Amino acid sequence: MYRKRKINEKLDSFYSLRFPYTLERKSKHRYEAVVGLGGNVGDVRRRFEHLFVVLQKDKQVSLIKTSLILKNPPFGYKDQADFFNSILVLKTSMQPKVFLRYLQRLEKKFGRRRSFANAPRTLDLDIIFFDNRKINTKDLIIPHPFYSQRESVMIPLAGVNA
Repeated sequence: MYRKRKINEKLDSFYSLRFPYTLERKSKHRYEAVVGLGGNVGDVRRRFEHLFVVLQKDKQVSLIKTSLILKNPPFGYKDQADFFNSILVLKTSMQPKVFLRYLQRLEKKFGRRRSFANAPRTLDLDIIFFDNRKINTKDLIIPHPFYSQRESVMIPLAGVNA
């Protein structure tokens, strides 16, 4: 189901029918959001595939693109399993804070429990960009403040921007 390619001693990439993916039709939604997707608890790649199906069926968003899946070591709290990461490009008509709450509900639906910073997690959804907007509030910072420092974002992001 997955093709695996070694990038270096720490990084592997995975390809399936849905990762990477590009939608062939236009979306009716107004805004484009780039979302970082991650997880390291349980069968993460299968969870990504399930999320893909959930997003395709949801009328609140249009799934435009996905990147390859990258397997990489954790950062911050290091005593945990490697992470799988990908990028989703979605179109939505939701405003950024409403979209953030939507993503948080999806995380919860897929078993996310928040215990401490950088803790192991079933699903992590981070807004990287939202329609070229800059937002800096207590709850939401866009663009994501650390995206450019993380291989887990930059490598998959390069694939959706190609």
